[in-house]
Amino acid sequence: MGQEAAELTVRQQEIFEGVLRGKREVVSEGVAAELKAGTMPGALLFDVLIPAMKEVGDRFERNEYFVPEMLIAARAMQSGMALLKPLLVESGVEPVGKVAIGTVKGDLHDIGKNLVAMMMEGSGFEVVDLGVDASPDKFVNAVKEGVDVLAMSALLTTTMPSMKTTIDALVEAGVRDQVKVLIGGAPVTQAYADQIGADGYAADASSAATKAEELIG
Repeated sequence: MGQEAAELTVRQQEIFEGVLRGKREVVSEGVAAELKAGTMPGALLFDVLIPAMKEVGDRFERNEYFVPEMLIAARAMQSGMALLKPLLVESGVEPVGKVAIGTVKGDLHDIGKNLVAMMMEGSGFEVVDLGVDASPDKFVNAVKEGVDVLAMSALLTTTMPSMKTTIDALVEAGVRDQVKVLIGGAPVTQAYADQIGADGYAADASSAATKAEELIG
């Protein structure tokens, strides 16, 4: 268990553990009860949900958790986030940053992208999901509408060139300097990120959230 959980109340500890174990109902009911008791939404996000997802990421890096465990933990966290989101907006709590994420043109894989999106959300980012088979124009428009990080996923070697095409489209549209580009996916490497002029590469969903924070830090 992470040190972050030390100062939590019993119920907040239950929410924290609920995320780790992927117990959606425990998380949503706990968050609802905390809100009813007057706990600030921002406190639940930054003191409970984000540290819980950080612990999930740490466990993944230590090979104690694998993709299925990360997915169910992220879904449990999202059940709490669903209650917090409107209240966070109302109370003016600023997200860490804004990320637009999508699987590139020609690629229909979404599990990796979805997991990265959930981990990003669990780290306090506002996430715009561009879906799968996302055209360069879709990414360009997202940047024009204002995001801090553009996260591109490719699961096939045949669709990796779409990442370069998208970066070229950003340059052509004159918006490349307005955003940090983060890429990832099974066949993607740091060398490829350097080759196509991406700002960062993440090997997995856990490191993607950390890398996004570093890029806008």
